[in-house]
Amino acid sequence: MAALQPSLPVQLHHPNHGAIKLAMLTTVSCYYDRRKRVHNVKKTEMGKNHFNRKGLRDLTGNIQRVLDVKIFAAPKISVDEIGTRLDSSKVEVEKGSTYAFRTEFGGLVKVFVGRKNMKYAINIEVSSLPVCGSEDKLVLSWGLFRSDSSCFMPLAPQSLAPETRSNTFETPFEQKTLARYALQLEFESNEAPFYLSFILYSSGSGSNNIRIRSHRKTNFCVPVGISSGYPAPLGVSFSSDGSVNFALFSSNAESVVLCLQNEMTDQPSLEIDLDPYINRTGDIWHVSMESVGPYVCYSYRCRGTTIGSGGDRLHEPHVLLDPYAKILKYLSPDQPGSISLRKCLGHLRTAPAFDWAGDVHPRLQMETLVVYRLNVKHFTEDRSSQVTADVAGTFSGVVEKLNHFKGLGVNAILLEPLFPFDKQEGPYFPYHFFSPVNLYGPTHDGISTINALKEMVKRLHASGIEVLLEVVFTHIAETGDSSCRMGALRGIDNSSYFVADGDVDSRTRNALNCNYPIVQRMILDSLQHWVTEFHIDGFVFMDASSLLRGSNGEYLSRPPLVEAIAFDPLLSKSKIIADCWDPSGVVSKEIRFPHWKKWAEMNTRFCHDVRQFLRGEGVLSNLATRLCGSGDIFSDGRGPAFSFNFIARNSGLPLVDLVSFSSNELSSELSWNCGEEGPTNRTVVLEKRLKQIRNFLFILYISLGVPVLNMGDECGESAGGSPSYGDRKSFDWGALKTGFGVQTTKFIRFLSSLRMRRCDLLHKRNFMREENIDWHGSDQSQPRWEDPSCKFLAMTLKVDRDNSQFNSKSSHIVGDLYIASNSSDHPEIVILPPPTEGMTWLRLVDTALLYPGFFSTSGDPVLEQMKGLLAYEMMAHSCVLFEAQSLSG
Repeated sequence: MAALQPSLPVQLHHPNHGAIKLAMLTTVSCYYDRRKRVHNVKKTEMGKNHFNRKGLRDLTGNIQRVLDVKIFAAPKISVDEIGTRLDSSKVEVEKGSTYAFRTEFGGLVKVFVGRKNMKYAINIEVSSLPVCGSEDKLVLSWGLFRSDSSCFMPLAPQSLAPETRSNTFETPFEQKTLARYALQLEFESNEAPFYLSFILYSSGSGSNNIRIRSHRKTNFCVPVGISSGYPAPLGVSFSSDGSVNFALFSSNAESVVLCLQNEMTDQPSLEIDLDPYINRTGDIWHVSMESVGPYVCYSYRCRGTTIGSGGDRLHEPHVLLDPYAKILKYLSPDQPGSISLRKCLGHLRTAPAFDWAGDVHPRLQMETLVVYRLNVKHFTEDRSSQVTADVAGTFSGVVEKLNHFKGLGVNAILLEPLFPFDKQEGPYFPYHFFSPVNLYGPTHDGISTINALKEMVKRLHASGIEVLLEVVFTHIAETGDSSCRMGALRGIDNSSYFVADGDVDSRTRNALNCNYPIVQRMILDSLQHWVTEFHIDGFVFMDASSLLRGSNGEYLSRPPLVEAIAFDPLLSKSKIIADCWDPSGVVSKEIRFPHWKKWAEMNTRFCHDVRQFLRGEGVLSNLATRLCGSGDIFSDGRGPAFSFNFIARNSGLPLVDLVSFSSNELSSELSWNCGEEGPTNRTVVLEKRLKQIRNFLFILYISLGVPVLNMGDECGESAGGSPSYGDRKSFDWGALKTGFGVQTTKFIRFLSSLRMRRCDLLHKRNFMREENIDWHGSDQSQPRWEDPSCKFLAMTLKVDRDNSQFNSKSSHIVGDLYIASNSSDHPEIVILPPPTEGMTWLRLVDTALLYPGFFSTSGDPVLEQMKGLLAYEMMAHSCVLFEAQSLSG
């Protein structure tokens, strides 16, 4: 530690107002002089100078409140006085720190703390004291404490009666020169950390004692086994020499206490006050310990004045989870309901080294992505998954299902949030941002969870599959007991972390102030941690519209956080996607999102317009816009590859319910029950529902942009018509073996393969030119774009003849694609445009046909000649796809 300037003394703290359990030190009450003569340590007289009946008087003479302090003895230590010169260069020590103080009368007090022979040697030198004459004696009156300067450690055996114990001692200095005094104290190193608090007494013959304090009229205070530490990085840092640094941001706390805890107790075993003059740089509180010894977990207490509505409420009795903790430790078994953050602490250890050798990010171009969204727990927790019990519902369980992803043609999985979350509210209500929730690890502990996640990512990368992660940074969960419901950040610095408080609306009260500098820094640090530590390939930012708001809820034209992510040298190389769905309000907000040509978006309008069209509403122009990559949203310098398209998501109705339920309560879902509400045995209704599901999937995959398939939609998972996220069920792997599951998964695999094979038309980073698209009505007339009664739309995607590629696999030149959709209740006779010379139209998809004929990899020539024209009859509520192929092929 760098030496403090004489003008910067150490301040003692106010006492805790409540019971504190501390691991205290004891010592023998004697020391040895140079000649090995034994001297009794003089006890400070009680009642006269330091105590009275009304309260506890500390060494400064200030009256403090009577405290209910429970003191526990620790092993004894010895105290030796060695009269040596205070010169750190002459003291053989392993480590050392120097402190310098000014006294209230002038003069200097220098303290050097060093390690010597497994002991702490504390050398104290006093010089140039104007109140000391050549014949005066100087005495050190001292005591030890940990978390509260008014609660000194007992320096006599606990077996003694309380009235015979003493918490402070007096040790004489040795006069070295006319104006210099020195002494040394020694303590066993295994008893650290603690603070040495002292004042000086100067006495001459026939005169009264003169009490000498710091120039601030407080005790001198020196940490032992503790150093000031450093303010960066935030959280816990482990050094190669075994020391551990702690750093916490809080601008409004008047003092901060570091709490260390072993695994056998439910209360902190050791509490260390952080001094605002030594352990604070700006608004960062920090401390370094040479060793954390037997302690397993850590947390903090923040002390401060309670501020009114909208401000900070620093609840001193509560221990608080470090926002930057990388590994979490739960000190009690999981119970139903919320996890109390008073039992969720930072784990004092580093994650074991993981072998990333051979891991390579796939770095797929966005236009080539086919995304599968899943919940880790729900994906394999059902018995039907046939994975072993120890991996069911975990990251390891996801790895067991690699073949399922490959069978669907998926090359990216999107994981629902992995942050630790409130169990009652679900994964979209996190309380921490730097660690995966232990629920997804094989043994539900932090270390196994971290390793399992890394192994999953590595295995998926080896299979060419990217890993994207949904993240929620806009709010935190309410977690705690009924008397004081606190989130992980609440109680540390409310006015910095949260937007203006609204006591009535808990959602507002827990809204993070994302564009405030310290919150922005935390979010960036979290994202960088997930990229560097877990090799995550990209992020979907939930409730992204809230990332655009300032401290007072106003929208910012250049929100600092969104811009910082876009230009961060690490994060800008990842995929960053904005999703404006708000988990709190269970709604999707539409807003013009600033992007700097870096941000993609979950396309809610795609979902809305496709649902409207297929239920027979909406206008053709909206569908056409979505098919071509949503130019109304992404033509501002981005392109269709920035559109992440979806039909159903993990909130709202799943795909099978979207065609089975449409009550008044579900009007916002834009669903259609196809003629009967809920489950039915009517064949005509079931056939119509099956066609609609195929139509949804078909449009999702042939539209420009990135298709996002939701877990369970491939096998008809139902939530019983409930749009609530909480009613989503675990994946039923047995449903994949049903007729519906078999044909739907095969259809999805076909569509994924089609996108890859026809990447020239369906993988577009830039919008297609107008000359490469023709639009048609059923009779080749121009579509009636704004006529709501028109339910038919067709388009021809034309190959760029100058850049056409020869397909060696099928030995033919790829041709144009003809795509049509009929959402009316009656068939349409469709007239196809004439194919390019030397080619013919082959049908690849007709969603109205029976399985397995409704799709074909090779294509079927089924066109009829009608007065020289190519005609095809499309059934009601169906979609078709034709491909022009070479006659010679």
